[in-house]
Amino acid sequence: MTDYDVLRVFCGANTGYGNELAVVRKGSTVPEPEERQALAAELGFSETVFVDDPERGIIDIHTPTLRLPFAGHPCVGTAWLLDVPELVTPAGVVGTRLDGEFTWIEARPEWVPPRTLRQYASAAEVEALAVPSPGERSETGVPPDEVWGRIYAWAWEDEAAGRVRARAFRRPTDERGAGRSGGAGARTGGIEEDEATGAAALLLTARLGRALNITQGRGSQLLTAPQPEGWVEVGGRVVLER
Repeated sequence: MTDYDVLRVFCGANTGYGNELAVVRKGSTVPEPEERQALAAELGFSETVFVDDPERGIIDIHTPTLRLPFAGHPCVGTAWLLDVPELVTPAGVVGTRLDGEFTWIEARPEWVPPRTLRQYASAAEVEALAVPSPGERSETGVPPDEVWGRIYAWAWEDEAAGRVRARAFRRPTDERGAGRSGGAGARTGGIEEDEATGAAALLLTARLGRALNITQGRGSQLLTAPQPEGWVEVGGRVVLER
């Protein structure tokens, strides 16, 4: 069995919650793309990162079903694990920094696949949402011709302070693959809910043009800040599980 680390990324203040991630530090032990895809499917995490050069930060990200050019929580988690100034992904070079208990990455919104960002009137409305059924109009209000299964529901908890309450829904068979319970993608009613989504937080920050403090899922925390020339920083706590 290939050695790998398991991290939780975007943990809450008490280091609970967060989104699970597998990192294979010696990517050379799984050199072929087909082997990597098979291992990612076997492990079953929403993403598995293969480190091809730990000093230069060259990484390869896979879901259980496909390879991703960029993803938020895998980059934050790997940046914390490797402690390097940048990560090299197929999408581009991701800046990284460690600041106390938070690990930050800097990336571009155009690297993120499209998703529906839907605002609600209150945090209570977001918390009360039922996980939608595929192909139906649902309490999230997203018809099938929108970005179905990639819904980021959000509301202001405190607009002046930039505090946001959010939840992310996706269908079980999209490019993220089947999640593991208790981490990225606890299943409810046949649909996955993502506990913490760095890419969606990046998109929301780019749209609003301001720094955000996001509580997502059951209690994960994501911090964001817009940067010059269209870049966005996303940060969070990381815990090594094993």
